[in-house]
Amino acid sequence: MSSVSARQRGTSDSKTPAGSRASSTAPPRARRARARVSSADSSGGPPILHFGKLESPLTTYYLLLGVTTTLVVFGLIMVFSASSVESLLAKEASYTVFAKQLLFAAIGAVVATWAARWPVRWWRRIAWSALIGAVALQAAVFVPGLGVAKGGNLNWLAIGPVQVQPSEFAKLALVLTGGAIYANKGSLVGHWLHAVLPFVLPISAVVLALVLAGQDLGTGLVMGLIVTGVLFVAGAPKRLFIVGGLAVVAGIAYLVGTSSNRMSRISNWLDPACQSDPDSWCGQSVHGMYALADGGWWGVGLGGSKEKWKWLSEAHNDFIFAIIGEELGLPGTLLVLVLFGLLAWACYRLVTRTQDRFVRVASAGVMVWLIGQATINIGSVIGLLPVVGVPLPLVSAGGSSLVTTLLALGMLLSFARNEPGCRALLDARPSVIKRTLSVLPSRLPSRPARLRSR
Repeated sequence: MSSVSARQRGTSDSKTPAGSRASSTAPPRARRARARVSSADSSGGPPILHFGKLESPLTTYYLLLGVTTTLVVFGLIMVFSASSVESLLAKEASYTVFAKQLLFAAIGAVVATWAARWPVRWWRRIAWSALIGAVALQAAVFVPGLGVAKGGNLNWLAIGPVQVQPSEFAKLALVLTGGAIYANKGSLVGHWLHAVLPFVLPISAVVLALVLAGQDLGTGLVMGLIVTGVLFVAGAPKRLFIVGGLAVVAGIAYLVGTSSNRMSRISNWLDPACQSDPDSWCGQSVHGMYALADGGWWGVGLGGSKEKWKWLSEAHNDFIFAIIGEELGLPGTLLVLVLFGLLAWACYRLVTRTQDRFVRVASAGVMVWLIGQATINIGSVIGLLPVVGVPLPLVSAGGSSLVTTLLALGMLLSFARNEPGCRALLDARPSVIKRTLSVLPSRLPSRPARLRSR
């Protein structure tokens, strides 16, 4: 009888689903989290949890976190390598530029961590305040004594010993304002008048006018991409893009034709003789191509670049991609492309999985901003586009760009935390301290009896 009972118990146990046994032994917080996720999944919403692979609600959150961290750390390494020689030639410590970038990275990490904890409704609330602040700061660059010109662009603001670039903060303000406006309009965005007012006219027009008045065409192009991405995801009519595209082409042609500097850039970019002469006006582009060619398949090794010895200007900033190709070869450049591809995919997941119109539009704006800016930067380095002077996000040196980009990605992390099921699973995790202490024994082993007797 005992053997039969044992076999019956074994049979009944074998019929018990594995998930039931796992759930019965799981911690209470994990069981509650699974229950909340299961109830949300059965309520008719989109499939939010399949323990298989990429369908987990945590995928977008950890993908954003991992790609951002990797790009920042990789950028710090390359900034140190690309700027060390220039710092030494300027009779400074080799790590001067790196130390500044590390400080900005630490500030950005704190800002991103803080932003990731914000509820979505707070981002909507601060949209108009952010816009007003960004416009005020951008207008302040034209105040004598405050504005600072660099490379022919009046786009910097001196606040004591610190110089900031207000146009970087204006990009985020455009994203937030566009998300807040079109989230409230709903289906009215399908009418061209509602699509244009008030985001395109007057808001975007005013911000762009202030940036272009400082001669910063590169940042103006990135802002134009942001406005286009926001309109597209919001559902603006297609004829608006045709009319807007023609207006943008006409505006760029006017800006180029009325500036001898821009005109010479375009003509020299189209001139094969200039593109092959390292001593000509196109010397920066030519030396960037030399760096990529010297790197070849596998690179010359980290720190072994020759072009950074005062041959290639802005090696640690706008042309850092050329130094990556020279020192790390094709694997280094492909790593950058793959990381930005993963970042685009994470943003796309946010856009397609959320039911919140504000989150959808704002996420699309950040995606177009970062991927578009990276495309312009890399295209300028490899010669597909004229040099317009925009940094490679998260990689190039520059405090304003790094801090603002990390703030925008922190906002995306807060959106990812609010995906269905994601917050419950994150709350169910043990803290970092508990996970670290879990590898230690719960108590020290007792001494043997014979030792205690002694």
